[in-house]
Amino acid sequence: MKQRKLRKLKLKKKVNSNRVILSIVFLVLGFMVAFSFRVTQDESDKSQGLTDRQWEKHLSLRNDLIEQEETNRELQKELNAKQEKVREIESSFSKEAQVFFNMAEDAEKYRMFLGKVEVRGKGVKVTLADGEYDPDEENINNYLVHEHHVFKVINELYISGAAAIAVNGQRIAHNSYILCTGPVITVDGYQHPAPFEITAIGDPDVLSSALNITGGVKDQLVNDQIVFSLEEKEDIKMDPILGK
Repeated sequence: MKQRKLRKLKLKKKVNSNRVILSIVFLVLGFMVAFSFRVTQDESDKSQGLTDRQWEKHLSLRNDLIEQEETNRELQKELNAKQEKVREIESSFSKEAQVFFNMAEDAEKYRMFLGKVEVRGKGVKVTLADGEYDPDEENINNYLVHEHHVFKVINELYISGAAAIAVNGQRIAHNSYILCTGPVITVDGYQHPAPFEITAIGDPDVLSSALNITGGVKDQLVNDQIVFSLEEKEDIKMDPILGK
């Protein structure tokens, strides 16, 4: 009986002790929550507790920032527009440069055709020589080279794309004339004896093919008893025409 009472007493003391401990724990937790709330409230009050002057300054700075951002947007739009204008001008200059380049190129071609500049390049050399003497031939003119033979070669070369032509080294211009005076031909007042070397600057393959075509210039000249020879040349140089 005494032992049972003793156990009850111990159990009661233990329960009371647990209650004290729990009370202390809840008290500490309550203090911590209250302290945390107070700190948070103080921080909020500090952030919101601006004076009127501070608030006006803050508002003014904010408005200035908004205004500056709007100005920046407007300037960016203006910059984009000017950049587009610059691109249009550059494109226009590019087209004008191409036009000027084409004009300069055409002018150089015209100077070349007029014989105003020295030219050099690949081409062909055609040699026309009088035919062999035939005692049975009554008319000697039947185996001599005449101006119309030279004209046939020159015309065919120009048609085939020759950039410049010379006869015995003398440049042919747009207003050149060729006359036959007996055994010689006269080019722009200068006489040249046979054989006649006609040089032309251009694509050698094209020029040769045009002259050698069946029934073309070569065949016609050979039928007229003219000795015809053709060479492709890697380098032909022609001096400009003086005094024209």
